[in-house]
Amino acid sequence: MDPTTSLSRSALMFLSRREGLKEAATRVPALGRVARRFIAGETLEDAVAAVKELNARGITVSFDHLNEAVRTPDETRAEVAEYLRLLARIDQEKARGNVSLKLTQCGLLFDKELALANAREVVAEAKRRGSFVRVDMEQSEVTQATLDVVRALHREFGGKHVGAVLQSSLYRTEADAKALCAEGIRIRLCKGAYLEGPDVAYQDKREVDECFLRTMRVLLDSGLYHGIATHDERMIQETLVHAKEKKLEPGAFEFQMLYGIRRDLQELLVGEGYPVRVYVPYGKHWYPYFMRRLAERPANVWFVLKNFMKG
Repeated sequence: MDPTTSLSRSALMFLSRREGLKEAATRVPALGRVARRFIAGETLEDAVAAVKELNARGITVSFDHLNEAVRTPDETRAEVAEYLRLLARIDQEKARGNVSLKLTQCGLLFDKELALANAREVVAEAKRRGSFVRVDMEQSEVTQATLDVVRALHREFGGKHVGAVLQSSLYRTEADAKALCAEGIRIRLCKGAYLEGPDVAYQDKREVDECFLRTMRVLLDSGLYHGIATHDERMIQETLVHAKEKKLEPGAFEFQMLYGIRRDLQELLVGEGYPVRVYVPYGKHWYPYFMRRLAERPANVWFVLKNFMKG
């Protein structure tokens, strides 16, 4: 990564964490309209409409209610209620999809036991409805705590109803993948969208990519159904090559992508018979997620500025 790009990414990640900017950004209609490239909308109805369109194209989904501003037990209960409502709506609409849940929404930053209890309630409802909860991975400070919760939920509810996410930007990821696969835990592998220091994470894109490929091979060799989450054509091609070498059927794993990114690749893979799942975020607290999407590719900032100036 060249110094200019690295600086741009660092600046965008810094801005994503500024609480005052979060509040101001959500009150700017023009910025909200631009954010709709990456976010289905602010309401569940917006998300359901987006999911119907994706399902019609042969794509499954993972709903994600955006809220990284949870600070009190009462706020965590509101998040649990939203996820219970979301699981019910998936059933009602017969949508082909599941949910993704961040443990910070459940209280992980201030009460780990509360976070486990809240996540347990969501996974219990998912099991009752024959559905699945993907526990999202966040910043490295909560990686171990997140995996501890996933393991506890997996012991209780099994691999059909709960899974983990790993980020190839972290040094520990390949070892975590081997351990989780041995335990029968399904994984979504992504590169990671958080700015991490050299004490825990690779700083060079090539090293992140190589970790992604090593970990992808661990997942595909495990016999479990995993998600390979990438928009990088090289990562996709390497995954397809390894799958063919191992004589895996197209339905042995799935590709995962983000809402609003590389629709052409989504359709190409579906056309070739590979399952594709799109991560569909919605909610009023969209600002941090939006900024991370910009940070992944700072050239997107020019797209934002151009559209913002149009009003």
